[in-house]
This record gives sequence, structure tokens and C-alpha cells, in this order.
Amino acid sequence: MLKPIKKGALVVSWRVFWVPPDAVRGGVRGSVVEGWNNLPSREDAMGVMAGDPIFLSPDHRVDPLLSLYGQSGTFRRYEEETRRNYATDIALLLTFLWKRGRGWLEATPRDLEDYEHWRRRAEGNPSRVGGSKWGRELAAFASLFRWAVREGHLVRGPLVVRQVMGRNGEVISVPEAAPKDVRPSNVHWLTPRTWRKWIDVGLRGHTRGGVPRPGWAGRLEDRNVAFVRLLTSSGLRRGEGGSLLTFELPVRRIGGGRYYRGKAAAAVTRSKRPRTFYVAADALGDVEAYVDSSRAWVVRKAQQVGRYERLAQLWLVTEVTRGLKPKVRWRDRHGLAGERELNLLSVRERMMLFTEGPHGPEPLWLWLNEQGMPFRPHSWDGVFRTANQRCAKVLTPPKYLGMDPHQVFAPYATPHSARHSFALYMLVVLNHLMDRRFGLSPAERRDFRLLYGDPWFMVQNLLGHASRQTTVDIYLAPVADLQLRAMLATADDDPQQAPMPELDEVFTRIARESEGIQDLDDRLDPFGGVA
Repeated sequence: MLKPIKKGALVVSWRVFWVPPDAVRGGVRGSVVEGWNNLPSREDAMGVMAGDPIFLSPDHRVDPLLSLYGQSGTFRRYEEETRRNYATDIALLLTFLWKRGRGWLEATPRDLEDYEHWRRRAEGNPSRVGGSKWGRELAAFASLFRWAVREGHLVRGPLVVRQVMGRNGEVISVPEAAPKDVRPSNVHWLTPRTWRKWIDVGLRGHTRGGVPRPGWAGRLEDRNVAFVRLLTSSGLRRGEGGSLLTFELPVRRIGGGRYYRGKAAAAVTRSKRPRTFYVAADALGDVEAYVDSSRAWVVRKAQQVGRYERLAQLWLVTEVTRGLKPKVRWRDRHGLAGERELNLLSVRERMMLFTEGPHGPEPLWLWLNEQGMPFRPHSWDGVFRTANQRCAKVLTPPKYLGMDPHQVFAPYATPHSARHSFALYMLVVLNHLMDRRFGLSPAERRDFRLLYGDPWFMVQNLLGHASRQTTVDIYLAPVADLQLRAMLATADDDPQQAPMPELDEVFTRIARESEGIQDLDDRLDPFGGVA
């Protein structure tokens, strides 16, 4: 929901609400809204579904056409995060138009030009946005107005477009106001030792001296550490790693290797195709420790208070079949049987999957909150935000606190920077293995590339990218033009206790010579120098 802008006691902004899950529609809402006990059936008759947006104007009216857009196939096909972002962007435009006395169907090209100026360049706007954010807002507006024209609610939309030649020679239409300063990606890299420092300080509550702060009581510390280590060692996206079910975790074996193979289901990947991922054995051990400790504890507490028994929607899994297309079979609260291919289960459906444990139902969703309920993938942003704030407070000298935009003193991380860092790490490691561990001559290395592909190709596959160019230009841009083989040849090869610490010096050298890579040594000096 948008934070309302208030003028005295009067709300002067459009707000967005969301139709709650079916279980809530049939329960709480019927008892709260007097005289509307049949609201769910009325919504069903109108085609309203859980997850649809409701746009509420400043005078507390619901716009019926905006509701139809929210119920359209166009909008519903977007991913959950995209729907949430688009609805927020549209509500901001609606508020701007409202202050001008206009409805969205009355918007003119001049209105859109003025709105762009306000959002991007007006000195009176304290929260101006950059090209990437404005590009996303334009996409939201284009989606709405295209739908309105197609459905006959508008003759022509207010977005001025121009014709350009596409990548494959086709003619496409793009908004005239499309930004030219869009960053291809908001990329952050952290070296392995910087990740270790970020985890210790940000998630484990360590002090600048490297010991736990007195009185530290981290909330689900082992869960948070396990999740971050899973992402940094596997390259999974936030939505992929955050939507795993317990039986989708690879199983460690006695005498097993350093990496274990798993599968990310098609429905939770960006490409909507299943893909293989590899996770380091020690990171997998952290996840297993979380499952056996704090996760088991919150599940038992939820069972003791009957939290799962009160859920209106619960699918008790009876079988997960084997084969190329495994299916999940379950029974609901009413004993009705259902099944769905594992690859096709949506995030919301995954959250409803339970198994019968020794003390009652247990969630199959891997990551749980303190109430023992599924921890939604987008909620991890808050965990990272809190850890970044803690790192800044602990590691930044007082006189620089709040004045360290380039993360010189304290590391800064996001869920996606774990993926970026994984790509950098794997490229260096694969080059290292080819050049040093295998002792390949130049001719042998050429043969190896022909047979198995070069390290760039391997990293592309690990990340699940369709295009090698994405891997090279965005994820590995800092090292795309570096002679890694020459740098690796001078690295100290004496093993230490941390995973492949012999490469710490290599990453330090890359950080010195590249832009955008964060590296802090054990003395907390940026790049091994003097802060």
C-alpha cells in the first residue's frame, strides 16, 4: 500500500489494496464488514481473484476500469513483484493527475511530460528517480494505456511513441520519453572475504574486533546466514532460493564432493524453465543445520499453539512422484485430492504444501518466519537492509557515518549481489583450475575449451543465462578485459582454513584494478590500505 500524503486530516493520494487469499476472503473479511458476508461470492461473480489490485481514490471511490485492468490477463500474467511495482507506479501517476483535476482517461501527452519532469528533474522534488526507475514506470503506464485502447476505453493513449529498429531488424514502438541513462543492471560484487565479514557483522552481530557483541540475540541468525551462504555459493536468484521446498534441497553424502546438484523449478525461475544449480557442501551444511535447529523449533511452537490447524487452506502432501516430470499429490482440508507437476507449482501454491510430521502438519516451504509460517521471498530484502545498516554502524568511523557512498569502510550487499559475486568467484576459480590445478599447456587448454567450453560458457550455464553477452557485459564486466591467467600465476597458493583462501589475494588484485568490487581485509582496511 502506498504511504498516503496528508493535507491536514485529508488524504490526497491514490492508494492500492490487494484482494487477500481465498482463506481470508471467506473468514475475517466477512465478519469485519457488516452486511457483506456474501462478499466472496459477489467477488467470484465479478471475476475478482486473490492477488488482484484495488485502486482507491482520495475520495474513497473504487475506479471500476482500473479494477478491470487489474483483473485482465495482461496484468495477471505479470510476476507478483512486477504487479506490485506497476500498481504502485500507476497510483503515483493517478495522484499527480488528481491534483490537476484530471482522471487517468483524460490524461494528455503534456501531463505525461510534466510528470516526467517532476519525477526526474524538478528541484522541488526531494525524491527524484533515475533512468532505470523511470523506464519501469513508463512500462507500467504503457501497459495500462495499451489495455485501455485495446478494450475501447480510449481512442489513443497519452504516451507519445516513436518507431525504432529492433535487435532482429523488426520495427517496434517505444515511448518518446524512454530514458537514455538506463543502467543495464544495478551490479554489486563482494569478494569472498568481504562476504564473510558482511555475514559476521551484519547477520551474526560481531563487533569491529570480530567477536559477538555482548547481549547479541540474533533473530533466526542461522536461517539468515544459511540463506545468504546458499545464494553466494549457488548463484540462485532471491526468488529461486527463497521458494525452495525442503525436499528440493540436495542431500549431502558421506565422502561426497565439494558441490551438490539441485533443480530450480520452472515456475520460480525468470526464464520459466527448470534449471540445474550447484551449491557448496559447507553452505548446504549450514542449511541443514538451520532445518534441524531453529526451523524445527519454530515449527514445534506453531504446532503447540495450533497455528497450522487453524489454516483454512492447507495441502497435505501424500506423494511426490519420480521421473522427468515429478508430480506433487495432496489432500486439502476437505479431503479432496489434487495434483500438479512440481515444475508448475506457483510460489503461493508452494506455501500451502505441508507434510504430516510426528507432531502434526509441518510446512514444506524451507524458509520460515518466527511464527513458523512461510517467509516470502521479497521479505529477504528487509534482512539484507538491516544487515547493511548494522555493517555501516559498526564498521564506519564515526566521522564518516552516513557519508560513505562508495562502501569504502562498510560493505553493502543485496540478494542479487550474491549472484553477481558468485559469477565472479566461479570465473576466477574455473580459470584457476584450468591454469594451475590441471597444469594445462596452451594447446591442451584449447582442446579443453573445444570439448567442454571455456569458463565464460560454464559460468553462463551456472547462472542460467540464455545469452553469453549478459554474463560478460553485466555480471562479469569488471574482469571481462583482465588477463586473469597472468594474475593467477602470481597468487599465493598456500592453503588456509577458509574455502579456497589462496584466491583471496587474487580477488584483492582484481578489486584494486576494477570498478565496483568491494574488498575489505581482516583488519577492516578497504583494499588492504589505510582507511
